[in-house]
Amino acid sequence: MSHLETAMAILMQTFDKYATVEGNKCTLNKGELKTMMEAELPSFMKGAKNPDEVDKMMKALDYNGDAEVDFSEFVVFVAAMTCACHDRMPKK
Repeated sequence: MSHLETAMAILMQTFDKYATVEGNKCTLNKGELKTMMEAELPSFMKGAKNPDEVDKMMKALDYNGDAEVDFSEFVVFVAAMTCACHDRMPKK
């Protein structure tokens, strides 16, 4: 697989790993989202000054208002985080 195909596969595997822990196997609930962020985005979580950061993130990601994050909402989150990180990286 190409690098991009590998990255896409990893995104799908990561989402599924946390979504299948409890409840709906196709979405992340607040607890699953928090666990995923702590394990997969530790630098972001360390930098979060507010303990309610996961609540804010959940509200921001939950576009359809169902109190869960589906795969489409997750991909938008990863894309936004990637853009933010890319903007902070020094250009070659």
